[in-house]
Amino acid sequence: VQLQASGGGLVQAGDSLRLSCVASGLIISDYAMGWFRQRPGKGREFVASISRNSFNTDYADSDKGRFGISRDNAKDTVYLQLNNVQPEDTAVYYCAASRTIRETAAPTQRASYIVWGQGTQVTVSS
Repeated sequence: VQLQASGGGLVQAGDSLRLSCVASGLIISDYAMGWFRQRPGKGREFVASISRNSFNTDYADSDKGRFGISRDNAKDTVYLQLNNVQPEDTAVYYCAASRTIRETAAPTQRASYIVWGQGTQVTVSS
């Protein structure tokens, strides 16, 4: 079972980029998916989540309107679109999978997630 995140890099403030997370060894449609990030010297925090059927999404208040989460179950892939990134978005971004009973659940709590990827670094220069 593995989640492979990619798409990070060094960008300038105001740029956009899309992170991808490809799942292997699990049926992604059985899981709600989430993105978390860990800023330098900080704990891992919730960024966005999406329900199994894509019906529901949730975002951290600080990211609403700038970030977008989506998924393609046929490709076992979840995406995080980051728009108008700022230096404070600099972090390692992790994708994670949560085994939910309800198709519409989009958990925001870190403890709800049982499978984690290795993370992809996003660095935003001012």
